[in-house]
Amino acid sequence: MISALLAAAAVLALLTLVPGPDMAVVTQAALTGGRSSGFRVSVGIVSGLLVWGLLTVLGLSAILAASAEAYTAVKLAGAAYLIYLGVRALWQSRVSATVDGASDPAVQKAGTWKTGFTTNLLNPKIAVFYTGLLPQLVPAGWPTGPSLALLVLIHVVISIAWLSAYVVLLSRARSTFEKPKVRQMLERVTGTVLLGFGAKIALEAR
Repeated sequence: MISALLAAAAVLALLTLVPGPDMAVVTQAALTGGRSSGFRVSVGIVSGLLVWGLLTVLGLSAILAASAEAYTAVKLAGAAYLIYLGVRALWQSRVSATVDGASDPAVQKAGTWKTGFTTNLLNPKIAVFYTGLLPQLVPAGWPTGPSLALLVLIHVVISIAWLSAYVVLLSRARSTFEKPKVRQMLERVTGTVLLGFGAKIALEAR
């Protein structure tokens, strides 16, 4: 049983490392707003995971995963939010060459708990992931509800550990990115990436 749980944790860890919208917003926050901004966004992301996890244990996320209309609504809302973040980053890059990014209100606004929480909560793929994959990872003979809750907690712990380590790694390289021209280029790249993720989510099939 323990080996099955460890195998499930390994699968969750591998899936956590796959780059996606969450990592994009963490990257933007950590490189433009510093370590504290990156941590705030990371906590927001895992808060979103906890909400999805609770809905999964209660069986509510299965409704979203099964309903084409609900799925599409959340998908389009999430895509619109990512596109908004991308446009804001590109707009901010116009003044990054002359304004201190750490003190600029737009950058501070981007590196918030709300940014991470909203990005994760408006990602319907999490609902599909939790309702489709998580039940398959429950060790044979274990009670479904408590086991799902345990797997969600494991995923949350793995996610916050990985994102925190990622933020620390990025913040150590931040001195390079604090140069105005470099910061401007970075914001244009992250803005384009966020726009790309938004477009991908909006256009992809379930």
